[in-house]
Amino acid sequence: MATFDPQRRKLLVLGGAAAGLACLPGSAFATLSTPRPRILTLNNLHTGETLKTEFFNGKSYDKDELARLNHFFRDYRANQTKKIDPKLFDQLYRLQAMLETRKPVQLISGYRSLATNNNLRAHSRGVAKHSYHTLGQAMDFHIEGIQLSNVRKAALALRAGGVGYYPSSNFVHIDTGPVRNWS
Repeated sequence: MATFDPQRRKLLVLGGAAAGLACLPGSAFATLSTPRPRILTLNNLHTGETLKTEFFNGKSYDKDELARLNHFFRDYRANQTKKIDPKLFDQLYRLQAMLETRKPVQLISGYRSLATNNNLRAHSRGVAKHSYHTLGQAMDFHIEGIQLSNVRKAALALRAGGVGYYPSSNFVHIDTGPVRNWS
């Protein structure tokens, strides 16, 4: 007859709990964490602008900081601003935490007007006709000093939306749409 090992049982229970937590959707997992301020530092590679913002104070989103982020993510070609889905900023914050970095996020593309998106589509086959960029739910970026493949791996692990990998153009795409990925 096998002997009872309380240490082994404790490890099995903890392992099962960890596996269960890993299966939760990204938004559910985020609600389990301790509320804390969320800060992002970003550079817009097209406009040369830099932004450091505490967009969530630990209890709620800061409307003024979200407005600053909306402007930062604007379609610089058409000079149009759109309300960006705050979940996109949450994803980015969680990515930086997973990657253990506070290095600036290099924004390549945020919001794109339909006219801008259609113009880009006419010159590149990699631009979607119904892009989440036009809804204010997507961004293309890389993080200073972090290998692009590691950014991709972390984004995939979040399971919080779409993840596109473009190593030849040096960016990762994330969005708040359904969970999916492509290269």
